Amino acid sequence: MNEELITKDALNAVVGAYCDDIFSILGMHQLVDGSLVVRCFLPDAKSVSVISSSDKRKVAELESVHPAGVYAGKMGNRKNRFTYFLRVEYEGATIDIEDPYRFPVMIDDNNLYLFCEGTQEKSHNFMGAHQVTSEGVNGVCFTVWAPDARRASVIGDFNHWDGRRHVMRKHLGSGIWEIFIPGVKTGDRYKFEMLDHYGNMLPLKADPFAFEMEHPPATASKVAAPLSGDWQDKSWVKGRQKHNWRASPVTIYEVHLGSWRRNPMEGNRYLTYRELASELVPYVKEMGFSHIQLMPVTEYPFDGSWGYQPIGMFAPTSRFGSPEDFKFFVEACHAEGIGVLLDWVPGHFPTDEHGLGRFDGTSLFEHADVRQGFHPDWNTLIYNYGRKEVISFLLSNALFWLEEFHLDGLRFDAVASMLYLDYSREGDAWVPNAYGGRENLEAIELLKQVNRRAYFNFPGILMIAEESTAWPGISQPIESGGLGFGFKWNMGWMNDTLKYMERDPIHRKYHHNQMTFGLVYAFSENFILPLSHDEVVHGKGSLLDKMPGDRWQKFANLRAYYGFMWTHPGKKLLFMGGEFGQSDEWNHNQSLDWHLLDYPEHKGVKALIKDLNALYTNTPALHQLDCEGRGFEWIQTDNAHLSVFCWLRKGEEGAAPVVIISNMTPTVHTDFPLGVPHAGFYREIMNTDDTKYAGSGVNNGEGVTAAKKPWDGRPYSLSVTLPPLATIVLQLDM
Repeated sequence: MNEELITKDALNAVVGAYCDDIFSILGMHQLVDGSLVVRCFLPDAKSVSVISSSDKRKVAELESVHPAGVYAGKMGNRKNRFTYFLRVEYEGATIDIEDPYRFPVMIDDNNLYLFCEGTQEKSHNFMGAHQVTSEGVNGVCFTVWAPDARRASVIGDFNHWDGRRHVMRKHLGSGIWEIFIPGVKTGDRYKFEMLDHYGNMLPLKADPFAFEMEHPPATASKVAAPLSGDWQDKSWVKGRQKHNWRASPVTIYEVHLGSWRRNPMEGNRYLTYRELASELVPYVKEMGFSHIQLMPVTEYPFDGSWGYQPIGMFAPTSRFGSPEDFKFFVEACHAEGIGVLLDWVPGHFPTDEHGLGRFDGTSLFEHADVRQGFHPDWNTLIYNYGRKEVISFLLSNALFWLEEFHLDGLRFDAVASMLYLDYSREGDAWVPNAYGGRENLEAIELLKQVNRRAYFNFPGILMIAEESTAWPGISQPIESGGLGFGFKWNMGWMNDTLKYMERDPIHRKYHHNQMTFGLVYAFSENFILPLSHDEVVHGKGSLLDKMPGDRWQKFANLRAYYGFMWTHPGKKLLFMGGEFGQSDEWNHNQSLDWHLLDYPEHKGVKALIKDLNALYTNTPALHQLDCEGRGFEWIQTDNAHLSVFCWLRKGEEGAAPVVIISNMTPTVHTDFPLGVPHAGFYREIMNTDDTKYAGSGVNNGEGVTAAKKPWDGRPYSLSVTLPPLATIVLQLDM
C-alpha cells in the first residue's frame, strides 16, 4: 500500500465504514508537497480514471489501494484544484460518475445556528432530502441531525443500500450530517445507516424530514419532487387573512380518509386523494360544512393508530397518493370554499425502530428520563421540549403544513398530556418543574411559540386545542397570559350532554344540570362543541346507538340533540357518519355504512344536518356571538320536571333574535308558555320533528305571535306547541 496516497488508518476507516470525517479522506486533497490526490471508494470497480470536467481529458488513472474498492492517485503535475468526474470500469460496462466527495458544504451556517437555537421555522428547507444543483450537477442533498452518531450514511436504491458508499460529512457544532449525492432521482428510496457513539450499528432510520415515504408496512423514505408552484387558491388564501372566525359560522366535518368511503369493486381499497377530491369535497359542500378536519395524514406505520402515532411528520401518507395528490385535494377544497384542518400530534411518537426513538443511539428527540419521556397510556415516547433542536423540528413541522400545503389550521392532539408533568402518573412517576409544580413549562413555551409564529405568518388560520382540563386561557392571547390558541374543544360539554342524552327520558329530570352546566363556563374560552371520533369507538357505540328507546325514539333523540348542539353557543364539529345516523360503531377498516341512506330515518338525519348547517350559517344570531356572553340568555333554565330547555340567541345590532326550545321527553306539550323580550311574530324556522326528517310532524305552523303578557320575567310571551323529543327554533320577524 502506498501510504503517501492514503494512510493505513484512513484506509481501514473507509473500508470498515467507521470514519467520522470521511470528507478529509475521500475526494480531492492537497498533500504536503503541494500535489493533488484523489481518493474514492467504489466497490466492484475494475479501474477508475479522473477526467477533467472542463476539457473531458483524462488526468490520471487511479491506483487500487484496497481490494474492497478503494482507489487513489496523484494528479500529475497539477497543483491547483479543478473540477472532475470519474470514469469507472465495471464488469461489462464503463460509466462516468460524479464524485460526491468533491462537492462543497451545502448548508448555510446561519440555518444551523437557528436550528440549534430552537427558532428555526423552516428546517424543512434544508433538512431531509432536497433536489438541488451544485456546480452544474443535479442531485440530492441529504441532511440529518444525529450529534452522537459516530458515522452516518445515506443508503438507498442508488447505492445498493451499502452504508460504506455514501458516508456523510458531520458539522461538529450542530451535530448535523450532510452529503450531496449526484444523480439521485425522484422516487428513489433511502434511509440513514448510523453507528452509535461506541461503534455499534443502529437500526436503519427513516428520514425525520422526509417529504414522502413508502406505503406501510414498508418503511423507507422517498426522494420527493418539489411541489408544483401553480397554486390556484390565491383568492381563498387572501380572503382568509382578514377573516374573524370567532364571529363566523364554523362547522367542521371530521374525517378519517381511510374509512369515509372505499372502493368495493377493487378489493375494498382506499380512495386516493384525487378521488376524495371528486367525492368527499362535493359531499361536504352539499352538506354545508365550512371545514374538513383530517385525522392525521402525517405518515404512520400502523393503520390501527388512525394516524395518531406518526413517524413521517413532513410526509402526507402514501396510502392515498403522493404529496402532489394531497395538494390537489386541498386545492379542490379551497375551490369550493371549504377550509382544511389537520390533526397535528406534537405530544408523542411511536417506538417503531425506524422512527425517532433512540435515533442516534441516544434519547435525541425524546426525553431521556422515562418519567418525562414515555407515555404509559399509549406506550409512546414524548418529545424533549427542553431541547432546542426538537423545538425547531416541531415548530418547522407545524408551519410546514400551513405553508407548503396551504392548510387552514391545525388541531393539536392531546394538549392536556403536554401541559401536565403528572398527566396519567401517580406518586413518584413524574418529575416536578423547577418551581416544584406540575406544569410542563417547556411544553407550554412550545405551544405559545407555535401559535405565535403560525398566526403571524398565516393570518386567518385556526389553531385549535384538544384540551380536556380546566387549564385557564387556552384560547386567550399570549399577551394576556393565555396559550394563544384560537379555539378549544369543549370536552366537558360533550361528556355532560352525552351522559344526559343516554338516559331514559323518564330519568332526565334528575340530571337537568348536565345540559345547562356548560353555560356556566361557555364564554371562558373560544369553544368548539365536538362530537368526534373518540365518542364512537372502543365499545362506546355510535351516537345513534347511545340514544335510549325504540327505533323511533332513538332517531328523535339524536335529532333533538343535534338541534340543541347547533343552537348552543360554540362552533360545531361532527365526526363522519354522525350526519346520517351511522348505526354501528366506527370501524377504521371499512367504509361508512352508506347503504343506510336507503332508509327514511337515516336520510332524515342527513337532511337535518344539512339544514342545521344552513340555519347556523345564515342566521347571524346563531354564530356572531358564539364566544360572547351577551349573545345568550336563558329563558327557562330550571324546567327540570318537564325536561324542557328554553333560551335566546342574539347577534350584533340588527340581527333578528331567535328562541330555541328543546323538549327532551316523548310528551307533546301544547300551549306551552315562555317569555320573550320583543313583541311580534316568531316564525318557526327549524323543527327537528318535521316529517322531512322522519319526525312525527308536530309543529307550530308558520309560527306564533307574542302576546303582551309578561312571563319568565319578560314583557311578552309565546304559547307554543312542543313536539316530542325535539328542538324547535323560532325567529322574530324584523
